[in-house]
Amino acid sequence: MTSNLIKNMLADWEQKSTNAKEQVSTSIVLNKADLIKVDALAESYQLPAADLLANLINTALREVEVQIPYVAGTRVIRTEEGDPIYEDIGRTPGYLAAKARLEGGS
Repeated sequence: MTSNLIKNMLADWEQKSTNAKEQVSTSIVLNKADLIKVDALAESYQLPAADLLANLINTALREVEVQIPYVAGTRVIRTEEGDPIYEDIGRTPGYLAAKARLEGGS
């Protein structure tokens, strides 16, 4: 019988190893009040401020991606269950194209 503790530990190590390979260093300028909040959270949760800040940025960016508004154009690009789906003429297509370009996808 395989121990779930060992499986979970190995999965955690694998995730941390993968994340470490994807990390890059950058510098940002923060408002002093925001830096105090980051440092206070880091102290409260006993985490490195850099890790906490990276997690906050990651979470905020995922939420921003979800919240970019869809703006329906006039061109129908497909139909779903008989309903027309219109081309998005908002910011999403430009964002996705820039993201793909910066990732080296096209």
